[in-house]
Amino acid sequence: MTIGDAPVRVALLGCGVVGSQVARILVEQADDLRERVGRPLELVGIGVRRDIPRPGIDPALLTTDVASLVRREDVDIVVEMVGGIEPTLTYLLDAIAAGKSVVTANKALLAQHGDAVFDAARDSDVDVYYEAAVAGAIPIIRPLRESLVGDAITSVLGIVNGTTNYILDQMHTRKSTFADALAEAQSLGYAEADPTADVEGYDAAAKAAILASLAFHTRVHLDDVDREGITEIDVQDIAAAERLGCVVKLLARCTVSADGTVAVGVHPTMVPLEHPLAGIRGAYNAVFVESVNAGRLMFMGPGAGGSPTASAVLGDIVTAARNRVRGVAGPGESAYSTPGITPPGAVRSRYYLSVTVRDEPGVLARVAEAMARQQVSIAAVRQEQGDEGGRAHLGITTHEATHDAVRAVVTHLMSTDDVHGGVRVLRVEGA
Repeated sequence: MTIGDAPVRVALLGCGVVGSQVARILVEQADDLRERVGRPLELVGIGVRRDIPRPGIDPALLTTDVASLVRREDVDIVVEMVGGIEPTLTYLLDAIAAGKSVVTANKALLAQHGDAVFDAARDSDVDVYYEAAVAGAIPIIRPLRESLVGDAITSVLGIVNGTTNYILDQMHTRKSTFADALAEAQSLGYAEADPTADVEGYDAAAKAAILASLAFHTRVHLDDVDREGITEIDVQDIAAAERLGCVVKLLARCTVSADGTVAVGVHPTMVPLEHPLAGIRGAYNAVFVESVNAGRLMFMGPGAGGSPTASAVLGDIVTAARNRVRGVAGPGESAYSTPGITPPGAVRSRYYLSVTVRDEPGVLARVAEAMARQQVSIAAVRQEQGDEGGRAHLGITTHEATHDAVRAVVTHLMSTDDVHGGVRVLRVEGA
């Protein structure tokens, strides 16, 4: 693994928005990077899918034979900016087997196949760094992996998807509909033409799996994350949150349950204005960590974009290169714990229920009785004036209850003649 006085040679896979920025910085800041590493950092090849001109990139570096680039004997670090699962996973495992360190921003791959990658890295005694996989430029992976490794983390809450945060922020500040806010996010480049991964919570769920794995020293996979997107959030939900002194955020929530299992979920959540995460605006991301000794810690910044994400990738490249120069590997995966995953139905939270009922005596009492039967305790009720159709709107905030209990309440209420239409349910985060 020691490379003597030779340059640390880097192969880059992918030359898109982030990859091109990484290539640019490696070339333009070569002198500074050499001083930080102790050896020159040399970009020796860029693997791409299509052989087309790329402004600012030396065409001699480009190759469509990615597999051969990964296997080159003179490559020390493979930087993966391709995305997807296959053939990317094969590229990374081949690189690791050949003794090369890996830097990646591929949260989906790590959330689904991280165990294979980390096991291979341990066997080959090489580094795997992935700061850019969660929250772009925000340094959150290394603090969880290294700075807080001597502490006991109790919860990690995060706004980890800039697209959904931008949409929800527009719905609050400009009273936009979901459709209008999404269209604006797409026009600004925050959302893809197919925004499913963002608005349905898949992107945030992959990041939540990575955060929970690090925080609780266990292996959490994408399938372990209880996921709900924001496509059903409407202006009535936004207005209800504001009446309660809250804003709606797509919140990744990783906590330790009372029985010691780990609860991991991504849900649209009412966040009180006094909570530090409530003030995260636009396409920004933030991660809020609570631990036994360090207390409350907040990390925030740009969650995406070419230059911010490239900054995180370059930080990993420099760290991996320093380790190569010294002939050592940095800290590997810490997954000694097997607490198990809390079943989604057993996860406890506060809830807000929006119910339209018949406007007549006794209805509220019957609703309260239905909730009491499921041991769902009411914290507050807001009843609005009835309409001409003889209906009234109830906004009910609960104390902590399990999701199964709240779901049972909703099922019962929907079976009665007291309720008109559906029952809308949103989680409420503590202040």
